[in-house]
Amino acid sequence: VQLVESGGGLVQAGGSLRLSCAASGRYAMGWFRQVPGKERGVVATVSWGGSSTYYIDSVQGRFTISKDNAKNTVYLQMNSLKPEDTAVYYCAATDHHLYYYTPIQAAEFDYWGQGTQVTVSS
Repeated sequence: VQLVESGGGLVQAGGSLRLSCAASGRYAMGWFRQVPGKERGVVATVSWGGSSTYYIDSVQGRFTISKDNAKNTVYLQMNSLKPEDTAVYYCAATDHHLYYYTPIQAAEFDYWGQGTQVTVSS
């Protein structure tokens, strides 16, 4: 399984970025992030069917995860970015095929992208 990420970069606080991740098949997918010295943590996930989503509290209302099943691509639209959103963002996919299930633990994901840096300046 290949996960190809794109869309990271440098943005000022309050700005927006959109991350994309193209998969080689249809999966439940998610975005995680990691800063040096800390564990990789979930940001948002979307079910295999594409209609159920999960967000951590700190991004609720600012980030939107969506999945285009025809393109096997997941997106993370990030608005109102804050310096504390600075991290390496990883796309992840899992073979869970339950239509509405949103996995939220890193251990539930089978495949990972290479990561893309998001830097938010104050």
